[in-house]
Amino acid sequence: MGMASILSSLNGRHHAACWLVLIGYLLDLADGAVARRLNACSALGAKLDDFADFTTFGIATSLLLRTPDLLDNFLCMCYVLSVFVRLCFFSSGIPFMYRGLPCIYSSAILASASLLSGGNMALLRVIAMAMIVFMISQNFYPHDRVLESQAWKKAVYAGGVIMVFCSSFPPACVYYLLWSVSYILFPTSLWSSKV
Repeated sequence: MGMASILSSLNGRHHAACWLVLIGYLLDLADGAVARRLNACSALGAKLDDFADFTTFGIATSLLLRTPDLLDNFLCMCYVLSVFVRLCFFSSGIPFMYRGLPCIYSSAILASASLLSGGNMALLRVIAMAMIVFMISQNFYPHDRVLESQAWKKAVYAGGVIMVFCSSFPPACVYYLLWSVSYILFPTSLWSSKV
């Protein structure tokens, strides 16, 4: 999804690039569950997962912010670097906890906001700067395996899949926006594996 989103962005297909990032969001939440279910976990798989995360939620998402303006390109670089830092140093030393906002949620917020606002760069710049701060923060966020968790979280995920394939785009974007923002605002009260 990340590579396809990058190609879409480079070919001026901004709408498709955003949707591919959102589909990547769903796939990223599912890939670990599928690997564990098939007993196919490996060190190579973990490295490939990080590469896919960096491609989709780092490079592809940053290209949603790209314009001919030098400052926007600088913001793209800062966004990519924050995802890189987040992926390299996410370990908190606490089981099932991340340090810093997982980049999939910041990407979903940016892609959804971009689709809903028609690519309003002023809004996207503000959101991107906020997401950079959240990703490099030292705050703790739960690492909840959504598809291996409570039934209501599986229902939220199923709703995300249905929204991609069966909904017009404004309700789907609002759904992904609310889902991701709820993870930022209520990480432990809603999304902790203990809930």
